Amino acid sequence: MPQQSLVDFFKPSKWALDREETTFANYGWSNKDMDPVPPRLRTWTTWSYISYWVSDATNLGVWELAGSMLAVGLSWRQALLCIVVAYVIISVVMVLTGTIGARLHVAFPVLNRSSFGFWFSYFTVFSRVLLSMFWFGIQTYNGSQCVYQMLKAIWPSIANMPNRFPVSANITSSGLMCYFLYWLIQLPFLFMTPHKIRWLFFVKGVLTPIAWLAMIIWAFVKVPASQGLFSQHTTIEGSEFSWAWLSAMNSALGSYATLSVNIPDFTRYAKNERAQYVQPFIIPVVFTLCSFVGIAVTSAGIQLYGEVLWDPLLLIDRWDNRAAAFFASFVFALSTIGTNISANSLGAGNDITALCPKYINIRRGQILCAIVGGWALCPWKILANATGFLSFMDGYTIFLGPFAGIMVTDFYLVHKGHVDVSAMYDPLGRYRYTGGFNWRAVLAMMVTVGPTLPGLINSINPSIKIGYATHLFDIAWMYGFVVASLVYYVASYLFPAHGTYVDGLISADDVLPVDYEKDRKFPFETVQSGAEGEDKKSAIVETTCVT
Repeated sequence: MPQQSLVDFFKPSKWALDREETTFANYGWSNKDMDPVPPRLRTWTTWSYISYWVSDATNLGVWELAGSMLAVGLSWRQALLCIVVAYVIISVVMVLTGTIGARLHVAFPVLNRSSFGFWFSYFTVFSRVLLSMFWFGIQTYNGSQCVYQMLKAIWPSIANMPNRFPVSANITSSGLMCYFLYWLIQLPFLFMTPHKIRWLFFVKGVLTPIAWLAMIIWAFVKVPASQGLFSQHTTIEGSEFSWAWLSAMNSALGSYATLSVNIPDFTRYAKNERAQYVQPFIIPVVFTLCSFVGIAVTSAGIQLYGEVLWDPLLLIDRWDNRAAAFFASFVFALSTIGTNISANSLGAGNDITALCPKYINIRRGQILCAIVGGWALCPWKILANATGFLSFMDGYTIFLGPFAGIMVTDFYLVHKGHVDVSAMYDPLGRYRYTGGFNWRAVLAMMVTVGPTLPGLINSINPSIKIGYATHLFDIAWMYGFVVASLVYYVASYLFPAHGTYVDGLISADDVLPVDYEKDRKFPFETVQSGAEGEDKKSAIVETTCVT
């Protein structure tokens, strides 16, 4: 009966994933997508990461961030120095967290259990799901503006399309239509598997630099540097300048703070650890160059149009050459798709999979991100002005700085790289700590997030005055990373969790066959004993094996 079929459709059992013969799913806390990556799927080379970062740097967010720094009063030299310092810092953190993924071959939601505790790690994962969805909406809105410019280049009459929304909505009827079109366009790309998506980054990395080079040439032809870029000076001074510079740097850090935490989702596919060591060299170079393009073209726009057009699509909207406008918008749309998948939907997919592995894999997680992140939020509200954009970037760094600091400190300084991968899949294993919570990580989070919350509240509602507390929020990522690292290390040194220490790295390669992608039942289980303060040892016990 149709009615009965509809009822069955909404039953949880209807949506349960088919039982995969995975390696760690015996515990019920994994599925095939959450397992350690088998050797045959470790396909990312050094060139894969170079093309990844070249393609990722050429996106609207990087351009807008650089241009918005001019909008808040910084000169082009001050903005560029701010960007260089920020991306040098974030690249170092990126390779530190990335090495963990490349060495263990597991995703962020799994490896995070070793530092936060099995259950407390779900707080970090859930927080990151929300942040990824927010950013997914932001990038989708950016892409919708690209679609609008492409349609306008073909049919200029779209500019006269009647608007049914009030000005306070910060979006027009045509804008909402383009948002829906772009959402549909990027949807099929969400079905690409993570180990194959590197080809999208390669194509994007070839096409987008061409468009950016053409735009900076256009800027210098229209407005020589002596009249545009070099004539642009700061409009603020004193303490106002100092805090504006630090806030802008925090925003630059915040733009990739999410990826600095979840980069293991990609480095776990590396052929070896060395493949991703190129990140501290390629990230500062390409992001500085791309930011310079954004700054230079924005400066030219000031001279040509008399206002700070920090969004390049607002600049393209002024162009008379329809072919150039279409090509530039198309390339920006392509680059935004790649960035949205790599930095947002894949991360959210991994995280949602970890939250509910029985029913959700990475692909289903990405679809959920596209639906919730794409429509439940209002990114056009956030991007309505430069100040709002910077405030949004600052806002979520209060969590991501401590996340990264605790991860790095725990793996390199506390456990010195000696962790047990198999125990990360066991809720009763050595990383259970106290009731599933590592109180040292809880303490570090409370010390760092608490003092910055007033600043976050003020950024949401400026009418709430909090005095000088706003300055701590201006450096939220830096404060969170440094203080959380220090508090976590001291607490772990004074009160070590002896049960979590092992003599050496116990990786999936150590306890499983060479290629554990083959269909078979998991032949091992981890036996744990002892409380947090006692010595716990993992015993690998053979159960069954079908070959």
